Amino acid sequence: MPKKIRIGLVGYQFMGKAHSNAYLNVGKFFDLDAVPVMQAVCGRKRAAVKEFAGKWGWASYETDYRKLARRKDIDLIDICTPNNTHHDMVMAAVEAGKPVACEKPLAMDVAEAAEMLKAVKAAKLRHMIWFNYRRCPAIGLAKRLIDEGRIGRVFHVRAVYLQDWIVDPKFPLAWRLRKEVAGSGAHGDLNAHLIDLARYLVGEITEVVGLAKTFIKTRPVESAGGGLAGKAGRGKGKVTVDDTVLFLSRFKNGAVGSFEATRFASGRKNYNRIEINGNKGSLVFLFEKMNELQFFSRQDPEHAQGFRTILATEPVHPYMEAWWPPGHLVGYEHTFVNQARDLINGVANDKPLKPDFSDGLACQKVMDAVLESVEKKRWVKID
Repeated sequence: MPKKIRIGLVGYQFMGKAHSNAYLNVGKFFDLDAVPVMQAVCGRKRAAVKEFAGKWGWASYETDYRKLARRKDIDLIDICTPNNTHHDMVMAAVEAGKPVACEKPLAMDVAEAAEMLKAVKAAKLRHMIWFNYRRCPAIGLAKRLIDEGRIGRVFHVRAVYLQDWIVDPKFPLAWRLRKEVAGSGAHGDLNAHLIDLARYLVGEITEVVGLAKTFIKTRPVESAGGGLAGKAGRGKGKVTVDDTVLFLSRFKNGAVGSFEATRFASGRKNYNRIEINGNKGSLVFLFEKMNELQFFSRQDPEHAQGFRTILATEPVHPYMEAWWPPGHLVGYEHTFVNQARDLINGVANDKPLKPDFSDGLACQKVMDAVLESVEKKRWVKID
């Protein structure tokens, strides 16, 4: 009888769908060391979470995350709720002695993130943060090429994450636009991904200087919904987060970086792009063409130099051995399936998971330092 890992999922909106789809499909494509069992999903609204459970194949549902964590038929807690809930939910999982996975950003600030990391380490529990873009096969290929020295000494990291879903001033005051719930705006939502990719591919960031701007300062009060777009109600409320954050950085290895996150780039839907320049070559990844990696090598003959497009769909590329024949593309949802593979196998074998809460804390330190820089109008060093 194969080992089973019974999952308790907290949250059933956008990320709840992504995580549920991952658990539904991961065992169909990957040979796992344990069987993921979709045991229970949790949400505050009973009717809505009951409907979600039936639609997505969860065996049961709860409306109290503490009760979910204490259930003896749950082996793993997975959290995909708004940012201000992460800390308390992780602590409930730790108190119940359950391994825990959590969406990004890990916490509202460095203090919370540090406490969460300390708690899981003290309890000797496995922990993971859902930085799913690491699981794009092309990003895995970029990591390999950098580690092999194919682009040499890194000089520049140039990263942007551009969206446009709140350009309309009539867009309602959703939770992502409220500091007490989200912590920050485009910064925590988008820059968090860029920071993690930069850390993963290039190394630690040691110093930052930032600029932030809120373009639309009041919005219609949200009356229904709760995902990315609820319905506008009566009256207006204050937007208390950034609409865009840009920052410069220095890396421990001597590289420099520029980062830009905005949800006001008209025409850009999910333009997540990172370019890395070294003395031997360059790499470019754009999520909207997520199956491709651009690679330039100065070691090619001069008459044949130029950016080449590598289609990262071969079985030798990370995770692709489980998917389709070469040239048959994977999409956004596959990044979560790929990470679910690593999560299930890590918990099954009691092995370290990556990225983990230490990565979440490191990312949070960079984000908080940027916001401190914005406030103090100077460079800020990262401890």
